[in-house]
Order: sequence, then C-alpha cells, then structure tokens
Amino acid sequence: MTTPLRIVFAGTPDFAAHHLQALLDGPHQVIACYTQPDRPAGRGKKLKPSPVKILAENTGIKVYQPVSLKDEAAQAELASLNADLMVVVAYGLLLPEAVLNTPKLGCINVHASILPRWRGAAPIQRAIEAGDSETGVTIMQMDVGLDTGDMLVKATCSIKPSDTGGSLHDKLMQIGGPALDQALTQLATGTATPEAQDGSQSNYAPKISKAEALIDWNDSAENIDRKIRAFNPFPIAFTRHSNKPDAAIRLWKCELEPSVSGTPGTIMTLDNGRITVACGKGGIAITQLQLPGKKPMAVADLLRGNSTLFKAGDTFMEPEA
Repeated sequence: MTTPLRIVFAGTPDFAAHHLQALLDGPHQVIACYTQPDRPAGRGKKLKPSPVKILAENTGIKVYQPVSLKDEAAQAELASLNADLMVVVAYGLLLPEAVLNTPKLGCINVHASILPRWRGAAPIQRAIEAGDSETGVTIMQMDVGLDTGDMLVKATCSIKPSDTGGSLHDKLMQIGGPALDQALTQLATGTATPEAQDGSQSNYAPKISKAEALIDWNDSAENIDRKIRAFNPFPIAFTRHSNKPDAAIRLWKCELEPSVSGTPGTIMTLDNGRITVACGKGGIAITQLQLPGKKPMAVADLLRGNSTLFKAGDTFMEPEA
C-alpha cells in the first residue's frame, strides 16, 4: 500500500474547492490550505471567505491567507508544514521559486486546458471564443514560467456548440478530480513520466476584461455567438441600444442565424421570442437578455410585457473608435 502524501492545497474559487473535496475523498492527507484573503462582496461590501476557505474550515483544516508568498516569513511558515507536495488550483497568487522548491515533490497545478494550447488566466473562455472543438484538464509540475511546466496527466472533453463558459467550467471540474488523483498516485509510487511542453504550440489566455465584452456587430455572427457563450456567466457580453446609449443591455443567450443579412447591429425581426440582429456576416437571434437594473429574462417574456422596447429597424451601437 502506498504511503499517503502530506499535501498543502492552494486555491480560491469553486473550481478549486471541488478539487479540494476530491483530495479529501482520497487516500492522501491535506495538512493545510492556502487561499486568497477574504474580499468585499455584495452591496454591503462585507468580507466574504473563498469557497476553499469555507470547505477547509468546515473540515477542520488550518487555513493560511497571506497577501503574498514572496515574504520570507510566509515562506518559512510554509516550510514548517513539512509537506510532500503542494497542489495548486486557481489560487490567484504567483508562487516564487523558493515556494516551488519547498515541498519534497514540488508543486503541481490543475490547469483548465490541454497544454500548451491555452496558458494563462482564462483558458476556458478563450477556448470557446476561439472556436476550439476540444479542451480538457492538464495536471502539470509547476516551474517559474506561466503554465510552462512538464505535464503529468491530461484528460480531454469536447466543446459543444451550445457550451458556455459556465457549462464548460463544470465539465472540466468533473474530469479534473480523477486526473488529479491519477497524478498523485504516480507521484506517490514514483511512476510519473513528465512530458515537456512544445512552447511553439502555446497561446496566451489573458484575464477577461469587462471592456472586451462589448459586442462589435461588424464581427461575424459566428464570432459574436462564441463571445456571448464564452462570457456567460462572467462578465456577460453586452451591447447598447442607439436610443439609450448609456444603458448596457447584457446578452445571455443567442442562436445563430447564418442566412440573415443587413446593416450590422440592425434588428431585423422580432418573432418567436427572439430578437434577430444582423452582424458583419450572418446574424444572431437573442433569446435571453438583461436590461439595466433587471434580472435576466427570456426575450419571449420580455416582449410580452414590453412590446415597444424594441422594434424592427432599431440599431445597437458600435463600439467607440
């Protein structure tokens, strides 16, 4: 029987908490958790603990929340834990080389892409936005580069034309746990066979900004559809009606209408619970949107109670030059 590893876990959001739970359900010992400091949230801006902190405290695991791991005192505190391995999942803080070298077996990361395809902060959204048909999870050994370490285990899944950032996140969360367990077994038994990445095949997946969620109707319908799906549930793609240029209309769901043609940004038809808009090539039918200060609504429900909000010939504004 393999001796259980002493693991320090580092992560912050739900995606990380799911993998922490997978560790807790397995044979290894989680001796401590690192997560980002509590952040203000909601209208009251009260400090809110991360999902990882909540799970860790509920299971009696000591939680550390340093602002940075560059501090020598924080590094000494980590070293005192005498860990075999650190497992990092969407932690949100950079790990200095001194930290990477502290655990006996180093640090491994659960990355939401088949490396080296998408390195960086937003691989899930960028994969959808780029039109990839497949993605997955890579368990890799961490080094000082940005997602450049040797790969231990890969698990793949398809990206369907209906997938959103949220649905793909959940798919990857489900396959990540078993992949992590496989990598831990390899490390614990000394059977791991690290595979170097081909850096020439890598793309950078930068963090999503709210500004880039503004729809450019001169773009093709296919690209706009991908953006709307990729940015759901955050930050949500948006547009502005020419009659109310200061009001952002958030677009939650749409359908492709490749045969539609017209001036980009023009509402062509309103029927069957859809607002069909011409794009640079083809068109999209908006099926769920969110007006300022309101909750997301099906277009059919919105138009039933507000038939004068939109009409054929209205236009959505183009991004400012």
